[in-house]
Amino acid sequence: MQQLPEDWHRGIVVVAHPDDIEYGAAAAVARWTGQGKDIRYVLVTSGEAGIAGLPPAESGPLREAEEIASAKAVGVHQVEFLGYPDGRVEETLPLRRDLAAAIRRHQPELVVLFNFGDTWAPGFANSADHRAVGRAALDAVSDAGNEWIFPELTDAPWSARWAAVVGPKVTHAVDVTANVEQAEASLAEHRRYLEVLSAEPVQDQVRAIVDRATGPIEGFPAERAVGFELYQFGG
Repeated sequence: MQQLPEDWHRGIVVVAHPDDIEYGAAAAVARWTGQGKDIRYVLVTSGEAGIAGLPPAESGPLREAEEIASAKAVGVHQVEFLGYPDGRVEETLPLRRDLAAAIRRHQPELVVLFNFGDTWAPGFANSADHRAVGRAALDAVSDAGNEWIFPELTDAPWSARWAAVVGPKVTHAVDVTANVEQAEASLAEHRRYLEVLSAEPVQDQVRAIVDRATGPIEGFPAERAVGFELYQFGG
């Protein structure tokens, strides 16, 4: 198991919903901002369909505010929402274009994505939004560096060096032993969402989720780690 490269300065995390980052990558983000790296978040939706009993017009602004607070807990101060409809995201050329535009705008060396496979684990289907956003974003990493694919984009082409996917297939990892408390604080900012999600106390949910996301990884010498599947590009 290899160490994820860290000889870079700027990264972006692209996900479908508020709380996606906190379910997987937040501890790694805390490590990186602690190193002085510039990390930014791009969320395709506002998660407005995510709270049972709360209409989207109320839920969307609430979940955006929770995500902005969650980002600050791990040292991230730029959070962008693209406004796609929660639960109805499709893997389309317009989505690829908007994500390519975001990559050109933020000029990351590393793009972090969320699991876009068909399942979380055997027998557990992944969200349609996760699949659509992850696959479109991985294509958009290449699109952003090609001046001819979306010529209507006004920002200059930009080629990231890597994409790192948080998911079940792991090729690289980072040691987050010192960042678990920050990850817990970040997830705890999604209090309203977690209160509706389960009857368990929020802090118990937070601890269990972060423990799953930051356990030891076979072959990697760290007590707590976050694993990624790494893709290399020509940047």
